[in-house]
Amino acid sequence: MMSFSFFCHSDDRAPGQPYLEEPYREIYFRTFLQTLQTPKAPRVEELVFCTLLQSALKGMQCFLNGVKWKPGHGDDLGFLLAVLKKLMFYGLPGMIVEMPKILYPAPLPQYDDVSVAKVSEETVPAKPGGNKKKKPRGNVKKAEFEGKRVEKEETAKDQKELELRQGGGRNPREMMGNWSQKPSQLLAGGSALFHPSWRSSESEYSDTEGGANAKLRLYQMRIRQGSLHCFLSLVKCVDKRVMFGYWSAFIPDTPPIGGPPCLTLLTVALKDPSPKVRAGSLQVLSALLEGSRLFLSSAEDTSAPRQAFTSFSAALASSLRELHRSLLLALTAESSSQTLTQVIKCMAHLVCNTPYHRLRPGLLSPIWKQIQQYVHHRDVNVRVSSLTLLGALVSAQAPLPEVQLLLQQPVTMSGDVGFTREEHMSQNWRQQCTVEDGEEGICWLLGLCVSLVTQPREGSHSDSETIPHLSPNLLEPSPVRLEALQVLAHLVKGYFSLTQGWLLELCQVSACCLREQDPSVQLHGTKLLEELGTAIIQQYRTEERTAENIKHVPLCKVIQFWSEVLSGPLTTALQNEQHPTLQTSACDTLSSILPQAFRKLPEKTQMLCMTMLLGLTYSENSLVKAASVRALGVYILFPGLSEDVMFMMDSANVILTALEDHSPNVRAKAAWSLGNLTDAIIVNISRESVAIDFQKELSGGLLLKLVKSSIQASKDKDRVKSNAVRALGNLLHLVQPQQLEQPGFEELLEQAMCALVDTVQGDATMKVRWNACYALGNAFKNTALPLGTASWSAEAYSALSCAVVSCKNFKVRIKSAAALSTPSSRAQYGNSCQFAQVWIAITKALENSKEGVDFLEYRYHTSLCAQLCQSLLHLISLCQPQDLGTIQGTVTGSFGSGLMGFLVNYLVDVDVSREGKGNEEENGQNSIQSQDRMKEMTDALGALRKLANEKEGCSAGADIVIDFFEGVVTNHKQIKPLGPLSVPHSSQDQTDQTTEATNCPS
Repeated sequence: MMSFSFFCHSDDRAPGQPYLEEPYREIYFRTFLQTLQTPKAPRVEELVFCTLLQSALKGMQCFLNGVKWKPGHGDDLGFLLAVLKKLMFYGLPGMIVEMPKILYPAPLPQYDDVSVAKVSEETVPAKPGGNKKKKPRGNVKKAEFEGKRVEKEETAKDQKELELRQGGGRNPREMMGNWSQKPSQLLAGGSALFHPSWRSSESEYSDTEGGANAKLRLYQMRIRQGSLHCFLSLVKCVDKRVMFGYWSAFIPDTPPIGGPPCLTLLTVALKDPSPKVRAGSLQVLSALLEGSRLFLSSAEDTSAPRQAFTSFSAALASSLRELHRSLLLALTAESSSQTLTQVIKCMAHLVCNTPYHRLRPGLLSPIWKQIQQYVHHRDVNVRVSSLTLLGALVSAQAPLPEVQLLLQQPVTMSGDVGFTREEHMSQNWRQQCTVEDGEEGICWLLGLCVSLVTQPREGSHSDSETIPHLSPNLLEPSPVRLEALQVLAHLVKGYFSLTQGWLLELCQVSACCLREQDPSVQLHGTKLLEELGTAIIQQYRTEERTAENIKHVPLCKVIQFWSEVLSGPLTTALQNEQHPTLQTSACDTLSSILPQAFRKLPEKTQMLCMTMLLGLTYSENSLVKAASVRALGVYILFPGLSEDVMFMMDSANVILTALEDHSPNVRAKAAWSLGNLTDAIIVNISRESVAIDFQKELSGGLLLKLVKSSIQASKDKDRVKSNAVRALGNLLHLVQPQQLEQPGFEELLEQAMCALVDTVQGDATMKVRWNACYALGNAFKNTALPLGTASWSAEAYSALSCAVVSCKNFKVRIKSAAALSTPSSRAQYGNSCQFAQVWIAITKALENSKEGVDFLEYRYHTSLCAQLCQSLLHLISLCQPQDLGTIQGTVTGSFGSGLMGFLVNYLVDVDVSREGKGNEEENGQNSIQSQDRMKEMTDALGALRKLANEKEGCSAGADIVIDFFEGVVTNHKQIKPLGPLSVPHSSQDQTDQTTEATNCPS
């Protein structure tokens, strides 16, 4: 086995050499698995058997580290998980574990009677009466586990210590039995009551302990540890979606009442006497929780009464609650600093992936109250992991009402074991803050993090960086300070309303970080500034859509904030070429300036920002160049700067250069900035004050360069192509008749249209295709383009018609239908054949709109039907006599009744979800939209009547079409508003059709 494990060691292979040849992989795996499954023979010594299992586990771990598990292994995964679960409890004091030979994936918990630990013969209490032997005087009582599981005999010393602890509360083993208690009840007695007697030492066994039993326990511990390490490697090499099927076999579902719990990873974390084994189980649990947000999002915990069955979402929610309760118990009971760090990290993974908005509140409050004391633990790793957990609490689905209330509560410290002080570290800093009138006191977490970053360290720690002869004013270790800065950034991002009162003080903290020599501290200081700027922008954007009485940061304070930032050490960070990552973050910080505040800054400060960004676009580092180009794309949309012709032209030249960069990231940022640039130019063309200047610059050859670069970028990767086609549509919208007369421009126009058509028809992502449809619609708005007569017109209409009928993504269908209804004149649709193609495509799209609706596209179905109906009415208003034949064939054909049902529901335009809610504003907007749609129908009927009166020879076909649309109006007036758009299933009267349509998906 040892030789096999050496062959499987992946670190010994040369670069490029295959891990193991395919024939040998199966042999090695089978050998390891069979060895682990084989029970101990009667004559084999226990130590020899333990050594064999250790070697097999080591070999299996090395094998799993070098492979990616494939689903084609059949039941091998179930066999391996079963044996690993059995070995997780191998030799655990007080239990003999029997497991099934195989585990099967199941969405709900697996109930296996054999998975419950049996009691060893030595620990079974003798029955009363009969030949009852007298116990030795030194023996102690045996602790029962809910009357079902009996632990191994405690030593006299441990029992005495246990009796002393029972005076103030129950010991952890009894706590493990009382599964019905709430976490708040479990924690009421303080952390000292939860320390198990077998966890009194950090080492596995004392140096003086000898004998065969001690050596056997050591070997058994190594087997449990090896099985967990092997399990961790298995979790990393198996697809997450596959492992979720075995979730219930290793994670508890609900706390059993009246019986022992199933053996899970948390059983090991709470009961194993070895801190290394406990830490290993927590590492496996963390690996299972990491990346499980999508799986856990199905959990839902409501206050509804219990049903006859437990749904999957309810079972998953119950499992999450049990995870919170058990990890909280492990947190208070742990005495090893290394294992305590793993407990806190595991809790952080749990917090990051739990959907708290779908669960009843109360899960985070016990964690919040207990973790506060560990921030001042002697061990630096515990302090760092505690801050990581606090960062997860304030960033998980922020803002959460429960966390917001916790942030406003005063700090409560309990217990002093392992801590240097109970006083709050931020008292000195808090006294220096100037609190405005009417504002509450400083948030505890905010003051704590600021003090950890700026204040000298107090008390003694077990930090590896601590040197006795150094100054007592030494700051906290760098990992603690960096984690505190990250928590500040999360706090600002998720709960800015609680931190905005200390905006200027946080600016000073960031300035202090930027003045230090450590690049990591400088980087996190700029990240904090960026989050502050982004939070201010988000607050002002939300302010425009909400009530006016919501408090926000005054504009004068924002201006003061950015004046201090730009006059401080941030400019030095922008010029620090030795640390390009710091320069990149500083560029991102400049891009987070509030536009309203930028206009109020001194002119020299504005010039400083623009000049530095333009200069950094020539940096040799691709990260710096990409960040500076993106920042310019943000500045282009600023009021005032967008009207500055010189700045816009300088930015355009820089963007054109960046589009040719070798880095895909730089080209992607440049394409995004190019899209913003063209958006700003379109807005400025409509302004009389600057329209002439922009027209002059565009006619001077700049437009030609922009179009060529956009065409080239549209052939790049999807990241670049997405914004390149958007910019190309804007540029085609800007083309003027005199520019079409320039030599070579007509050929360039055809290349641009072909690039957009190829993107719509290609296999790019849906976002890219959506942008291409939008770009074609934007180009169709330009009446100067020869739409309808040029050779590329047919290709453009054909691509959009194909997308509106067959594209799986409904948003792409909606945008392509909108593009088909963009032309404002009949001549732009070309001949009658081209018009008929567009008409048939839209009616076919309506007919197919209900077939094969993907669940993810379900919510866009109503919008798609509305846009298609609007496009049909637009075509009716522009039709000519030669088009009536196609229209007549549709309204009199098999789909005529279905088309009428769509149009009637389009005119009704009432969302069932809004009925009866009494929202006057929404109902008013809905009424306006209904009036607009009725006006579209009236205009279409008016165009048909006018066509029938003016053109001779087409009255018969026009009358049939007119009668059809008049029937739509009549049915709309007769029926009540019933609901969303849908397809009727019969040709009965329209009242029955619309009633039936109410039950169809929308």
